[in-house]
Amino acid sequence: MDTNKTTIRAAARARRASLPRAGYADAIAKFATDLSLAPGAVVGGYFPIRDEADPRALMSALAALGHPLALPAITPGQPLVFRAWKMGDAMHANAQAFNIPEPLASAPEVTPTVVLVPLLAFDATGHRLGYGGGYYDRTLTLLARAQTPPANPSARAPAFAIGVAYAGQEIAAVPREPHDLPLNAVITEAGVRRFQKT
Repeated sequence: MDTNKTTIRAAARARRASLPRAGYADAIAKFATDLSLAPGAVVGGYFPIRDEADPRALMSALAALGHPLALPAITPGQPLVFRAWKMGDAMHANAQAFNIPEPLASAPEVTPTVVLVPLLAFDATGHRLGYGGGYYDRTLTLLARAQTPPANPSARAPAFAIGVAYAGQEIAAVPREPHDLPLNAVITEAGVRRFQKT
């Protein structure tokens, strides 16, 4: 593993843990309409653990705007599988993945067109620093293939990836590798920022 990336990841974890979180969830929920998502777009969210930026109020706001929700089911080393979920649905703790709450296995699998992505840090070009497991890079790549028109395999249409972060998680530059996929946008308590992909 890249020693520099490991060092930056450790610093980003400590920095995120030190950031104030009071009022954050409600603050980002107010920007739900600023995301300008396509009508009815399925939003793959996540259930926050530890000091991750909490997207649940935002997810509620997006559901109120008519967006079906989904949460990921985690299998170690594999892309995430999203299952339909709404606020109040029964969940179970995944013992293979830090006991993160997930939809029940009986919930139908869905393919989100928008994915809310947790992160340790992000930069002004939309690159994100994740936890090092590669789950979201694998998942976003798989979703791009799933949404590519069969008649035109070169017309890849990846899911719209939105980082969910505290404004204080921005750093000067995230180290990147060829497989790292940049975000389309990031939402923080300061608002929504979109990134031009190259």
